[in-house]
Amino acid sequence: MFLARLPMTMNGMMMTLYIVTGLGRGYGAAGVVGAGVTLGTGVGAPLLGRCLDRYGLRPVVAVCGIGTTVFWAAAPHLPYAALAAVAVPAGMLSVPAGSLARQVLAVLVPLKERRAAYSLDTISIEATFMIGPAAGIAAITAFSPTWTLTALGVLFGGTAFLIWLVNPPLREEVAEPEPLGPRPPLRSWLTGRLVATLLIAAGALFVLVGTELATLAALRSNGDLQVTGLVIAVMCTASILGGIVHGAVRRSLPQGVLMLLLALLVVPVGLADQPWWLLMLVLIPTNLVCAPTLAATTETVSRIAPPQVRGEAMGLQDASTRLGLALGGPVVGFAIDHSSPAWGFAAAGLGGLVLAAAGLLHRRSPAPEPVPALADSRN
Repeated sequence: MFLARLPMTMNGMMMTLYIVTGLGRGYGAAGVVGAGVTLGTGVGAPLLGRCLDRYGLRPVVAVCGIGTTVFWAAAPHLPYAALAAVAVPAGMLSVPAGSLARQVLAVLVPLKERRAAYSLDTISIEATFMIGPAAGIAAITAFSPTWTLTALGVLFGGTAFLIWLVNPPLREEVAEPEPLGPRPPLRSWLTGRLVATLLIAAGALFVLVGTELATLAALRSNGDLQVTGLVIAVMCTASILGGIVHGAVRRSLPQGVLMLLLALLVVPVGLADQPWWLLMLVLIPTNLVCAPTLAATTETVSRIAPPQVRGEAMGLQDASTRLGLALGGPVVGFAIDHSSPAWGFAAAGLGGLVLAAAGLLHRRSPAPEPVPALADSRN
C-alpha cells in the first residue's frame, strides 16, 4: 500500500507542471483539472467501497488499475479541454488504496492492536508525502512530459497489479462457511457517532491543507521559499513522531480531544511567522497530533462499521477527507488573499473546529430506530 500511494502523491504536482509548462496554461486551469480529479475521487470512494463489499477486491482493483493507467498514458496526448472533461471520471476510477489498506488491517489485526496498526499506516502515508511530490517534480523537470506521465501510468498499473496478485482479505475468515448476512440498511449503521467521526476526519484535513497553504504563503511573503522543503519535512517528521507515540501507548486521547488540539494549536501560529525557523518550530505542536487524529478516526470507523458494509464506510471516510481538502484550500486561500498569511492559520484552525463541532452536535442527536433487516430479508 505504501507503493500504491506513492504515485498518488506525485500526480497532483506532475499534472500541474504539465498543464502550466507543457500546455502553456495558467495555474487556475491546472486547478480546474486537479479539482475535477479530487471531486471524482470523493464521489467514487463510497461507490467503489460498496463494489468492494459486493464483488470483492480483484474485479474492482482490475477495473480501476486499467482505467488509471489508460488515463495517465493518454494524458500527454490530450488537449486541455479533453483533459478537463475526463478528470472527474478518472478520479472516480482511482484505486482506493487508502480504504483498502484500512479494510485489510481491520481483518488482519486484532481489535486491541488496531491503534498501533493504523498509526503505522498513517506514518506510511506521511512518508509517501515526504518522497512522492519531490520525486514527481524531479522526474517531470528532468524528462519529457510524455515519458513521465506515461511512466506514472505504468506505476499506477503496476501497483494495482501487485494488489490484485496478493489479493489481501477484506473479510474475516470464519470457521463455518456461512455468509455474513444481508447488507444492513444505511440508517441502521450510519449513526450519529459514525457521522461525527466522518466530520472530524473532514475537519482534520481542512486544518492540514489550510496549514500547508498558510505556511507556503508565509514563507513566500517573507522571501523564504527556498526553505519550504525543510519546513514541510519537519512538519511530516513531527507527525510521524506523534503517530509512533499514539500507536505505542496503551491508552491514547479520544479523537475529539485530538481534533481539538490539532485545530487550536494552529490558530496562533501566525503570530510567529518570521523568521522562518521560528515558524517551523511553532508548527511542530499541531503536527504532533496530526497522525494520531487521522489514525483515531480510522480506528473508530473500523470498529463501529458492520463487516458487510466496511468498504462503503471506509469509502465514506475517504469522501469526507476529500471534502475537507476541497473546502480547506479555497476558504484559507480567501482569508490569506483578503488579509495576511497569519489569518490563514487562524482560518485553518477555526474552520476545522466548525466541522468537528458539527459532528459532535450530530453525535448527540437521537439514535435512529432499529431496522429489522434480518426479518425483512426473509420475506
